[in-house]
Amino acid sequence: MIRRLLGYSTETQLIAALQRADSRAQKALFERYSSKMLGICVRYVSNRYEAEEILMDGFMRVFDRINQYKNEGSFEGWIRRIMVNESLMYLRRNKQWRAEITLDDAPPEADPVYADQDLVADDLLNLLEQLPTGYKTVFNLYAIEGYSHAEIAELMGITESTSKSQLHRARALLQRLLAQTEVKKKWISYEQTPY
Repeated sequence: MIRRLLGYSTETQLIAALQRADSRAQKALFERYSSKMLGICVRYVSNRYEAEEILMDGFMRVFDRINQYKNEGSFEGWIRRIMVNESLMYLRRNKQWRAEITLDDAPPEADPVYADQDLVADDLLNLLEQLPTGYKTVFNLYAIEGYSHAEIAELMGITESTSKSQLHRARALLQRLLAQTEVKKKWISYEQTPY
């Protein structure tokens, strides 16, 4: 529900104003969703400047296609899908996600020892930033956005098996990075222990 202070008492009123290309409504929508949508763009493209460009392109697409929204499902979800698609189009144009990196030293299977670690969301996002673009993209689409491997394959122009492989490798690398983080935390804790 859009807050009353944005000048619209309901989401339906805001959408109607957007469909009339009301600049005040466009500003209200941007103010309401820009920070959340920027977070989505940053998950796909680590460079904040590039993510902000994607965000602006995404909002332009929202404004251009607002008449295609049929008031079915979540309006925020509709905007989110546009931002994800804009991020993928950016990656596709720049061919960043196509590079596959081999992980010879990555463990072939997930190690359940680290599965129950307490992670703060920021810690996980920092670990995600360390993944190669292809791994990060598939991980975001599958684990965070909830796309199936078939959908990911179609969106990215890859095979389902490549999507599954990228996800497996992303998880393995995240696990290795998590283990390294835990070792660092233990070492720092050890160094701070009084003798």
